[in-house]
Amino acid sequence: MLAVLKTSGPGPLSSKPWLQVADGIALDVRLTPRSARDAIEGVERRDDGRVVLKARVRAAPFEGQANDALCRLVAHELRLAARQVEITAGEGSRIKRLRIVGNPQMLAAKLERLTEGFA
Repeated sequence: MLAVLKTSGPGPLSSKPWLQVADGIALDVRLTPRSARDAIEGVERRDDGRVVLKARVRAAPFEGQANDALCRLVAHELRLAARQVEITAGEGSRIKRLRIVGNPQMLAAKLERLTEGFA
């Protein structure tokens, strides 16, 4: 169970796809598998008001390959060890919840820098 440190975060009024939790960050991602490249493409507000980080990977959604590629991509972009990133919800879905273990304030700052050029 994730313990929430602050009340603002993913939801209808949030502009960020992440939420600080006691041991790191909970990050909502929309994954597109079988892409031409591995990339973080920005931030998107879904029809339900939920804000997600858009990512694409070359791997196919077969036996968890795309999920593993997503975790490696996020870890690489945030300069973390791959073991610090795991999928906690949505393994079989396009919309996923990642848990990123580490200092919540440091991780939030890294995510801010990663997404600052996106609308």
